[in-house]
Amino acid sequence: MTDERTGGHSTPAPTSDSDGASHAPTAETDGGIQAYTVRLELVDEPGELLRALQPISENGGNLLSIHHERGNITPRGHIPVEVDLECAPARFDDIVDALRDAGINVIQAGPERYGEELTVVLVGHLVETDLSDTLSRVSNSGTASVLDLSLAAPDGMEDVSSARVRLAIDSGNQEAALESLRALAETKDLCLVEPLTGGGA
Repeated sequence: MTDERTGGHSTPAPTSDSDGASHAPTAETDGGIQAYTVRLELVDEPGELLRALQPISENGGNLLSIHHERGNITPRGHIPVEVDLECAPARFDDIVDALRDAGINVIQAGPERYGEELTVVLVGHLVETDLSDTLSRVSNSGTASVLDLSLAAPDGMEDVSSARVRLAIDSGNQEAALESLRALAETKDLCLVEPLTGGGA
């Protein structure tokens, strides 16, 4: 995975009031600037990443980093991209709306809140039990967010397959995340291979 650090966009010049004192520009809301993470699915075509970044910069977002893993394909055949950005809270919804209006598939968007990573393996009839639904349930559980997934199906998609799933979880909340995954795996008759030790993998 490459971690591209992108410099911030131009900042408005300081303003001066009638007494000649210089003041730095203020945030658009009393909430100031906040960090957010947006997870996208992009088509593997030239220019797609740039097209996804334009709505962010055009709506007041300041890019912090881009995690772009071309070797990791989503169940829909797209490339997962994670964008860290900062902006005034009042502008964030505009950024997400602009991304969707541009035809960008936004998987998850919200304030940065996760402090640990956890990697598990799911084994079973993943495609037959609707892998996209499984991933959505994980993200909607409130205990974890799917960062990326590597699917292996050596005998074909209709047979038993395995998926290595990297998750972001709240600091100190690993057991709650695992409990939610255990319940989901049992519901779909999947085998959950848990990490041998705590913390990120």
